[in-house]
Amino acid sequence: MSNDRSYLNALQDYYARHRVLPSYASIGSLLGLKSKSSVAALVARLKLAGFVESTPDRRLAPTSRFFARPLAESPVHAGLPDAVADGAAEALTIDDYLIEHPSQTVLIRVKGDSMVDAGIFEGDLVVVEKRPTAEKGEIVVAIVDNQFSLKRLDIE
Repeated sequence: MSNDRSYLNALQDYYARHRVLPSYASIGSLLGLKSKSSVAALVARLKLAGFVESTPDRRLAPTSRFFARPLAESPVHAGLPDAVADGAAEALTIDDYLIEHPSQTVLIRVKGDSMVDAGIFEGDLVVVEKRPTAEKGEIVVAIVDNQFSLKRLDIE
């Protein structure tokens, strides 16, 4: 399901922008699938996996699993860096209106107390959008020497 994951990510981003899933024909165009049978097979796999369902009028609709965000296995230290871990132990569903880029968003549990002045406490879940840039003063998860650390960005 590795290709299916990238297709699902594209559909999640489309839904975030349009608040509706595309038609079968539009799915083909969006994902670069050439044949109707390829689109139908993908939709069947996504239905089987519980990400989408058909409405009575035969439109595609997202299920609650469609909105699930990966929950990282490792907490992020609010202080000393921690080693980066791949994968997700489980998925949580959060309000789809809070996420602008679903395929780039993860939840990470905080470990440590150096961010309490920002209202972030040990055990909290932080919603993190993976992106290449951040502004001074934003709270970021930085990866330094292959380790995560939650900090307020200060650019000198």
